[in-house]
Amino acid sequence: MKKKLMILAATCLALSVFSGPSAADEGMWLFTDPPSKLLKDKYGFDVKDAWLEHVQKSCVKFGRSGSSSLVSSNGLVMTNHHVGFGQLYKLSTPERNLLEEGFYAATRDEELQCDDLEMKVLWSIEDVTDDVVSAGKSADTTAGADSAKRKRIAEIEKQAKERTGLTSDVVTLFHGARYHLYQYKRYTDIRLVMAPEGLAAHFGGDTDNFEYPRYCIDVSFFRIYENGKPLQPKHHLSWSTSGARDGELTFIVGHPARTERMFTLEHLKFLRDVKFPTILKRLWRREVQLLNFSARSKEQERMARSDLGGVRNSRKAFTGMLAGALDPNIWQAKQSAEWQLRLAVDANPEYASEWGDAWARVAQAQQKHAEIYERYSALAGRRTVIRSDLFAIARNIVRLADELPKPNGERLSEYSDASLESLYLRLYSPAPIHPKLEINQIESGLSYLAETFGADDLLVRSALAGQSPRARAASLVRHTKLADVDERKRLVEGGADAVRASDDPMIALAALLDPETRMLRKIYEDEVESVEHDAYARIAAAQFAIQGANTYPDATFTLRLAFGPVMGYTESGVEIPPFTELGGLYERHEARGGLDPFKLPERWLKAKSTLDLNTPYNFVSTADIIGGNSGSPVINRKGEVVGIVFDGNIQSLVWDIAYTDHEARAVSVDSRGIIEVLRNVYHADALANELVGR
Repeated sequence: MKKKLMILAATCLALSVFSGPSAADEGMWLFTDPPSKLLKDKYGFDVKDAWLEHVQKSCVKFGRSGSSSLVSSNGLVMTNHHVGFGQLYKLSTPERNLLEEGFYAATRDEELQCDDLEMKVLWSIEDVTDDVVSAGKSADTTAGADSAKRKRIAEIEKQAKERTGLTSDVVTLFHGARYHLYQYKRYTDIRLVMAPEGLAAHFGGDTDNFEYPRYCIDVSFFRIYENGKPLQPKHHLSWSTSGARDGELTFIVGHPARTERMFTLEHLKFLRDVKFPTILKRLWRREVQLLNFSARSKEQERMARSDLGGVRNSRKAFTGMLAGALDPNIWQAKQSAEWQLRLAVDANPEYASEWGDAWARVAQAQQKHAEIYERYSALAGRRTVIRSDLFAIARNIVRLADELPKPNGERLSEYSDASLESLYLRLYSPAPIHPKLEINQIESGLSYLAETFGADDLLVRSALAGQSPRARAASLVRHTKLADVDERKRLVEGGADAVRASDDPMIALAALLDPETRMLRKIYEDEVESVEHDAYARIAAAQFAIQGANTYPDATFTLRLAFGPVMGYTESGVEIPPFTELGGLYERHEARGGLDPFKLPERWLKAKSTLDLNTPYNFVSTADIIGGNSGSPVINRKGEVVGIVFDGNIQSLVWDIAYTDHEARAVSVDSRGIIEVLRNVYHADALANELVGR
């Protein structure tokens, strides 16, 4: 009897712990399941369906890695400078460096065409969980079930595209417990309107990255065209000229990339002990290489700026994530929550029978993942070590030749019919490719493979072809024809016969590496990913049964709604106010002697006397964000833009695995600061007027 009472007490405790986020402003919420009760009870805000639809259809997925929003009736899109950085880089030349000089198109005719950029607006959401899950029920193994689900997902996406003409993507939620069909309006006629100088957009550089207070104008503006004319969207956000107040409720709407908050302890141990340290080792190594490359000339510095910025940002982000995974307070909270949930499951015989072994299954998957991680991630994962554009092109051409003849549902997911439009846009991009940087990238990747697996490794030896990494990289870049877009098209259109007949060395290298990368991927999908999907679907079912279904899934680079007030914080006994002002920008410039990265462009120095230095510039809020949220609009209850997210402070980096609002904050550019700078630094009155609706 005493044992039963203890179990009952533990179950009640689990029910209280897993009642969902209520005290803190936690959550990256689905638009189909917003935190309506929480917002009503805590803030008195009644979320209406019309409000949600308007906000959803005003927000834009920017390319493959960022967020943005429609901010005028003429297709004007606002995002971060660092999100638009890649386009600025591609549009720059040695004679006209947009990253240094900035850009403003005073008229529509002056706007610059972006040849390989796509933007997507989420138009509809449909729950297809039953359809997908039922496809895997007859399989004998978890790998077979996952394979059947992937095949059905490809069919659903293709059928939806044929039925509606919209770009269709089935999104896996709760790591396999739910599946939603997202359909997008897709646009590819995109033009650059305005971007400030890099020195102003990223004032403080790597030193201030993930820090606060901040003084950045990290914004850029693009325009969507449809049928040769500026898009006339049905939905777009209006602009707040009064901004937000301290303590005011705000919302952040964007596309957070990936979180691991649902992960079990064993899965977090894998991140802490294997994945994060391996990634950090590679990032530190690559950062040093790129710094050395950049130091050789101003032009090489320009070539490498995009890569270096990305590596530095990732290095700092993963450092913060690892710090969170090593934080004993976070670890103890995770441990307690998992223990309580498992105890509640074990206390119910039906629950225990259905879900009890899920945690052991996740642990089994992590053991396998750890065994293959070094080689899998180097060759076949999302962060392969050969980061060359030319090699990526070659790999896609080789794989298209193999994948396109297969039925749609049997292809690798990135070559399904639903993915081909976006793939071809990137593959046939006329963006410049810099041979010197390509050689450096390939040399780095080949050297890493040799350093890690040994020069006598069969694959490494074959890849080097009897040459040093430097000589091999130089030979590959010098003799490939893949910088020519027409050659890429010829090989893709010629299919397997053209690829087999090709004597292009980059194609040959991709073909050489492909069998092992496919083998590693299959092991990962069959013995890691499929097991995780099955186990996490059951853990999610347990959580739904115990805490209720009104919760949010881990981020998946799909549209989410976050909320929280504008709020400062206390750090080491020092009060950090929620807002910075334009005057603080000039004070920081002067305090650091005007030296890079605290150097202001000349036009900013000249404009100082014309600016209202009391104008709010950057601010912080408790809204829940992660990488991918960059460029998300910050809006008020009326749906008006009060800012744009561009960063989190260093304390927010733990949000990858756990949310806290003690010191962690999202960092945004204030809507008032944007208008003040556009008018009085850039004299972009036409753009400012378009934003405020004049």
